[in-house]
Amino acid sequence: MTKVIVHSLFTDFDIELFKAGKHFKLYEKLGAHLIEVNGVKGVYFAVWAPTAQSVSVVGDFNYWTQGEHNLNVRWDSSGIWEGFIPDISKGTLYKYKIQSNIDGIVTEKADPFALYCEKPPHTASVVWDLDYKWKDENWMQHRKEKNSLDKPFSVYEVHLGSWKRAEHNRFLSYLELADDLVQYVKETGFTHVEFMPIMEYPYDPSWGYQLTGYFAPTSRFGKPQDFMVLVDRLHQEGIGVILDWVPSHFPDDAHGLGYFDGSHLYEHPDRRKGYHPDWKSLVFNYGRNEVRAFLISNAVFWLQNYHVDGLRVDAVASMLYLDYSRKDGEWEANIFGGRENLDSISFLKEFNEVIYANFDGVQTIAEESTSFPMVSRPTFTGGLGFGMKWMMGWMHDTLKYFQKETVYRKYHQNDLTFSMTYAFTENFMLPFSHDEVVYGKQSLIYKMPGDEWQRFANLRLLYGYMFTHPGTKLLFQGAEFAQTAEWNFEQSLDWHLLQYDFHSGIKRLITDLNQLYKSRPALYEKQFTGEGFEWINYSDHQNAVLSYIRNGNNPDENVIVVCNFTQVVRENYRIGIPKKGQLNEIFNSDASIYGGSGIQNAKSLKIDSKPYDGREFSIELILPPLSVTVYSFV
Repeated sequence: MTKVIVHSLFTDFDIELFKAGKHFKLYEKLGAHLIEVNGVKGVYFAVWAPTAQSVSVVGDFNYWTQGEHNLNVRWDSSGIWEGFIPDISKGTLYKYKIQSNIDGIVTEKADPFALYCEKPPHTASVVWDLDYKWKDENWMQHRKEKNSLDKPFSVYEVHLGSWKRAEHNRFLSYLELADDLVQYVKETGFTHVEFMPIMEYPYDPSWGYQLTGYFAPTSRFGKPQDFMVLVDRLHQEGIGVILDWVPSHFPDDAHGLGYFDGSHLYEHPDRRKGYHPDWKSLVFNYGRNEVRAFLISNAVFWLQNYHVDGLRVDAVASMLYLDYSRKDGEWEANIFGGRENLDSISFLKEFNEVIYANFDGVQTIAEESTSFPMVSRPTFTGGLGFGMKWMMGWMHDTLKYFQKETVYRKYHQNDLTFSMTYAFTENFMLPFSHDEVVYGKQSLIYKMPGDEWQRFANLRLLYGYMFTHPGTKLLFQGAEFAQTAEWNFEQSLDWHLLQYDFHSGIKRLITDLNQLYKSRPALYEKQFTGEGFEWINYSDHQNAVLSYIRNGNNPDENVIVVCNFTQVVRENYRIGIPKKGQLNEIFNSDASIYGGSGIQNAKSLKIDSKPYDGREFSIELILPPLSVTVYSFV
C-alpha cells in the first residue's frame, strides 16, 4: 500500500487563527477527510500533538501497525501532524499512535475530530462523511421567529437509551426514534426536545456526560446520518432540538483526550484546576488558545452540521469557581485573590459571542446552580452571554414546599413566593430534570404527599403552577405521565402505566398545559420581565392560596391564575381584579378528564364593582381542591 503523501488542508491563515484560539471551524481541517489528491481518492489526516516525536495512523487497513503510515509534522510550530493516505475509504477504522518526546511515552488515541466511532466498548474512530440532504428548510427559515425568548419554550428532556426500548431490552435506533419519539412529542405538544449528551461516550452509567467523541453522535443508536434524520423529522414537525453540551470535564479513558501526546494537552496541567474530585475526570485548560478553539469549534459544529437549535451547557458552576467542590488548600486564588476562574469565564463569554454572532435563532442555556451574576445577560453589559439559565432555586424551593403535608403548608408559603423576588434577574428556565428523579430522590409523583388521589392532585397542581409561573419550562421524560419508579438508564420508561386513568390523566394535563402555554401570549411574551407578572394576593397563608396575573403585550389577553395548595374546597373565594367585565375559566387542573374531582366554576363569571385586594373590582370563585385554575377576560 502507498505510504503517506505530503498534503495539507491548512493555509497560513488557518494556522494563525488556530494558535490565537480564533479558528472556530477546526473540524474542516483537523480529523479525517475523504478527499482526492491528483486524481487519487483517499483520506487526509491531521491531528494536533505538539509534544509528539512521531505520529502514525494505525487501523484495519495496515493491521494496526505502528510506523507503517507516519504523518508529517508541520514546519510552523503549530504542533499539527498531517498527511494523505491513498486508497482508504469510508468505513475504515483507525487511531493515532503517538510517540511522545516525554520519556518515550506511547499513546494510542481515537481521533478527537472523528465524525463516527466504533460502537462501545470498542474505541476506534471511523472514517466517515456528513453527506445528507436536509428537508427542514421551512423550520430553518423561520427558526428565528419560533425560537426567540418571547416565544413558548416547553422542553422535553430525553435520554435516548432509556426513553423507550424494543424487544429484549434493545435500544431504539435513531431511525426508530424518528418515528416513535417525534410522533409522541408532537402529540403531547412540547415545543422542544433536549437530548442528554449524544456525543460518543464509553461508559453507559455516565449517561453521556463523560465524552470521548466530541464530534460524533454515539453509534449505539446508528450512524451520523441517522441522527440527522431524527433532527430533520423533529424540525419538519415544528419541534426544536437542544443538545446537552459538556465543556466542563472529560474522562481519562486511555483512548480519549487525557495525556493525549504524553503531555497535558487538553487538560490543565495544575491538578487543582485540571481535575474534578466529584466526577474523577479531567478539566479543560480554558486558558490555552488551541483548547478554546477546539471547544468552540465543537459547539459550532453541531449547530452548523446537525441544524441544532440550542445548546444546554452542563455544570457551568463547576467551571466558574476555582474552589468548586474543593477544600482549603486544594485550590489557588486568581490574580485578584478571588475564587472565580477567570479563564473559564472568558471562555464562556467568547463561546456565547461566537454562537450568537454566527447563528440566527439559536439559544444557549446554562445549568448554573449558584447566584453568579448576569449569567443570561449580554457580554457587552458584563454578563456571560447565555440566552437562559436553569432556575435551580425555584426547583428546590418548590419541591421542598410540595413535599410537605398540606396542613403545614400555610407556614411555608414563602418557599413559593420567594422566587418572585429574583425571578427576573435572569432569563430563567424552570427545570424538573433527570437529576431530581435518581439516587433515592424518588419520582415526582412519589415526592407528593397524601393518598393516591392527593398525590396525583398535587402533581397536577405542581405542573399547573409551573406552567403559569414566569419562565420557560423543562420536564424530564416520564414526568408527563407520572412515572412511578425512579429513572433507570438501563431500561425503558414504564409505558404500561398509561393504561391507568390517573397516569393517562397526567399526560392529558401536560398536553393541555402545553397548548395553554402556546396559545396564550400572556404566558410567554413577557416571561423574562417583571412586566409579565403581577401579584393579586401572595399573603393568604392561612388558606394556602396564591393568586396572580400574567401580562402580555395586549392587556385584553392577560390571564388570572389562582392556586389552592390544600385539599379544602374554597367556595366564594374573592380576589381583586384590575377591570370590570367577565371572566371565563379556561383551565382547571381538577377537571375530571385529568382524574380530578370535577369541581369547576360557571362558564361565565361576572366581575363585581367591589374593591378587594387593593383593586377597584373583584370576583368570587370556587377553588377546587389542590388545584390551579386559569381565567381569561371576556
